[in-house]
Amino acid sequence: MNWLDDYVRPTLKTFGVQTEVPDNLWTQCPSCQKMMFKKQLEEALYVCQHCQHHLKMPLRNRLDSLFDDGAFELLPQPAVAADPLKFKAKKAYATQFKENQRRSGEEEAILVAKGEMGGHRVVVAAFNSEFMGGSMGTAVGEAFVRAAQKAANSGAAFIALTTSGGARMQEGALSLMQMPRTTIGVQMVREAGLPYLVLLTNPTYGGVTASFAMLGDVQLAEPGAMIGFAGRRVIEGTIREELPDDFQTAESNHHHGLIDQVVPRAELKERVVSLLGYMMPKRTNKVAAAVEPSPSPAAEQTAS
Repeated sequence: MNWLDDYVRPTLKTFGVQTEVPDNLWTQCPSCQKMMFKKQLEEALYVCQHCQHHLKMPLRNRLDSLFDDGAFELLPQPAVAADPLKFKAKKAYATQFKENQRRSGEEEAILVAKGEMGGHRVVVAAFNSEFMGGSMGTAVGEAFVRAAQKAANSGAAFIALTTSGGARMQEGALSLMQMPRTTIGVQMVREAGLPYLVLLTNPTYGGVTASFAMLGDVQLAEPGAMIGFAGRRVIEGTIREELPDDFQTAESNHHHGLIDQVVPRAELKERVVSLLGYMMPKRTNKVAAAVEPSPSPAAEQTAS
């Protein structure tokens, strides 16, 4: 054996050998069809660098981008009946529920987080479209109401971050009952003199749109987000007319006065912080709060 056999020949054999590239390094934009490196896409808050299309953003990444320094505390999920109607279709509801928990790594279609945005105390009720389409059942409704109570009791702003297909059909009328319950939760925040903001993302439909998602003091939506009650095909089939191409988009809703602003994802936190600066009571504004001065010696002597 010599150096030709030990080094040169093995090196030559590697020429022309194709190395497999992991298929999870890239993502294709559903709008312009161009490929994006996943790491860069994550850094860009899941907004396409080519066409500015807003892709779905993992819920915890979204919360990281909104809270100061990405720091927030999750509140515990409420304990409710898991399958109150013993619903069965092609697959039992209990089986579907467990599969969604396993796939998403979450307990339910909502996360409630508290923390600060721009120094303002906030409670956020955030929906997860990856869990049964972000549908609203009894657990989601209960979590939303408790989030509203937490905001009202702690002097924090309340923010709903929506992405949902609407009420959860597997829970029937119990799911529909969450519409008035969540509305009462919003009213509790209002009676406490605190702001309630809604951040509408793609998609927001059904009973969610028909209840708390349209009751915000300010309604913000991401570009291109689909927002409505019934879907396009259902409406076209009902009225037997073709709808405009931009029907139910955030831009169309804004044009017709249903939402206040369409805000790019990269500017969303800054816009929310700016609004809270105007809307938050001084007593709950950490930036403006001051430590009460200790009583002067003269005051102490008078008191004694």
